[in-house]
Amino acid sequence: MTERAADDRHGDADPAGNGATSPHGDEGDPFDDRGDPSDDGASPYGDRDPDGLARRAGTRADPDHDQHFLVDDRVLDRIPGYLSADADASRLLEIGGGAGALTDRLLATVGAGTTSPSGAVTVVERDRTFAAFLREEFADAVDCGILSVIEGDALDVALPSFTACVANLPYGVSSEIAFRLLPERKPLVLMFQSEFAERMVAEPGTSEYGRLSVSAGHYADVEIVERVPPEAFDPQPAVDSAIVRCTPRDPGYDVGDEAFFLRFVKALFTQRRKTTRNAIRNTAHISALDDPEAVVEAADEELLARRPGTIEPAAFAELSELARRHGSAAASENDAAGTGSSTSGTGGTPTGRDAGTSTER
Repeated sequence: MTERAADDRHGDADPAGNGATSPHGDEGDPFDDRGDPSDDGASPYGDRDPDGLARRAGTRADPDHDQHFLVDDRVLDRIPGYLSADADASRLLEIGGGAGALTDRLLATVGAGTTSPSGAVTVVERDRTFAAFLREEFADAVDCGILSVIEGDALDVALPSFTACVANLPYGVSSEIAFRLLPERKPLVLMFQSEFAERMVAEPGTSEYGRLSVSAGHYADVEIVERVPPEAFDPQPAVDSAIVRCTPRDPGYDVGDEAFFLRFVKALFTQRRKTTRNAIRNTAHISALDDPEAVVEAADEELLARRPGTIEPAAFAELSELARRHGSAAASENDAAGTGSSTSGTGGTPTGRDAGTSTER
């Protein structure tokens, strides 16, 4: 796992150790930051001052509406670079554009304003005032078809086709949004509360390991690439944050019904302090097992004696397949008829608010 500590707000400390102290480059009016198209091939985007953007928007982020704007220039500049080198960045998606500080960096990433742009950016923003401001602030990119702004809730609107998502997610719904994005199996660079991020990357046997760890790892290789302190935001949240990179991959095991697998994992982790034997028996109302006792009788005794928090994802997959075949009447009927879901995590994916992704472990 790679971790980098964020610089002080606005990047007053130069991470390269060159002694630079200005967070905005050359001196001048810090709010006169809207670049003009140049003839040297450089993008007019990528260095807008976050405070200047907020001032022009005419409204502040509202923490009561889960708005905490990232205002540290150095962190903002680094975020797009956390996409892996081989990631397709031709259709970038941002959830929660706010006043556009990250949007500005993403437009620079796709070469907006140059003679040869390499892609396009779509922003989903639920706040009407900020959605209108983004269209105004980046009017040239909108007019050129390089920027699209969708006004609406990211859990409700139809997401556009995208090749990668880079976003500072609203923390109150970050879990639901993440599990709407992860099943798309696209590269993701997302900001989360630090505690949530730790649970995403946790290993079996640790206190942080839970269904979030198993579910996220089912879709992607997940790693924390940078930690961000409250001072990097305005207004400051009460918690530390972390930037997480999700690189899609096959999970390394097969499941016959992905929806059942994730529901089964969820069920067992509601009984994380019980043995797996008792967890299976006690959670049939969550896993929708018709005959949990048949599952207990068919499962390996050593596995049944362990607690869910010590079970590796591949073992969960094997156990869920056994549970589906021995304890689910519907699965048995489907298998007999040859109509079961495909393997390798490709069928029956729950998304959004139906994903069962509350913050419980």
